Amino acid sequence: MIDKADAQRAAQEVPNIPRDDDGPVFREPWEAQAFAMTLALHARGLFTWPEWAAALAGEIKRAQAAGDPDTGETYYSHWLAALEKIVAEKGVTTTRDLHRTRDAWDNACDRTPHGQPIVLTAADFSH
Repeated sequence: MIDKADAQRAAQEVPNIPRDDDGPVFREPWEAQAFAMTLALHARGLFTWPEWAAALAGEIKRAQAAGDPDTGETYYSHWLAALEKIVAEKGVTTTRDLHRTRDAWDNACDRTPHGQPIVLTAADFSH
């Protein structure tokens, strides 16, 4: 669960977060999860809000340079890319391990019938 005060503080510190009068808004559950992970890592002192804002701005600029139309629909894709980059830069994990886990999730999703929970197995990491 996202602490409302922490979410509002993040919305004030990080420009352009999609929000309404109550704070940040999310179109998909994964967006809220990426947001919550970022709040938790900030609370643990992994990075400051200015560091985070710079990382996010860098990802958005890269995406725009690659042709992202910047309509707001991809904001949390950039958020997630920035999160992956900053945790690798800070030594929490490696880019290799992030890609390996992403690929394992893709494998698990491919074999899981719609509506069923996705379960990772060791075999998902061996593809």
